[in-house]
Amino acid sequence: MGAGRPKQYLPLLGEAILTRTLARLHAALPDARLALCLDDDDDWFCSDGVPFSRWQRVAGGVERMDSVLNALRAMPAAEHDLVLVHDVARPCVTPDDVRALVEAAASHADGALLAMPVADTMKRATPAGDCAHTEPRKGLWHALTPQGFAYGLLRRALEQARDSALEVTDEASAVEALGGRPRLVSGRRDNLKVTHPDDLALASAILTAQGERA
Repeated sequence: MGAGRPKQYLPLLGEAILTRTLARLHAALPDARLALCLDDDDDWFCSDGVPFSRWQRVAGGVERMDSVLNALRAMPAAEHDLVLVHDVARPCVTPDDVRALVEAAASHADGALLAMPVADTMKRATPAGDCAHTEPRKGLWHALTPQGFAYGLLRRALEQARDSALEVTDEASAVEALGGRPRLVSGRRDNLKVTHPDDLALASAILTAQGERA
């Protein structure tokens, strides 16, 4: 982001991205327990922005998978408890989408993830950056978050991926490596992940359109 602070603390309509994201999750699941993964040396964090009554801070890892595993090992949970994993950089997720994901994940043995069908033409690039060919987009989806799975399944999937040195970029891919087929839950296209500087303006416009105010 080229900012002087981690992106989750950049202001978005007057509040930190982290605060906005947690407020959305709390609106959907006010009775949930939160495990918040943060670097040990994160001095920007202020607990005043956490709306959950039950929550714990967990040390983040080098990769996303490491952070999620740290959280799973730290949280008090039973084998079949439902666990959701969400990118804090997605502050525009709607409570309705979160609740729809919970319903799907709770009724599907292999869990579920928010996703959206690919609408654009997809190109495969050569190493030099030229177009190699066009990928058929039928059946292709963009993976979003949250993603939800039974605690025991997700922990086994991530531990096996780590032990096998398997590179996974989300929780669903780890479950897929075990032979699972997580359910795709069609989510809103405005579930933006703030990654680049111009995403802040877009996220602000989305939140304003959704009824949020500074």
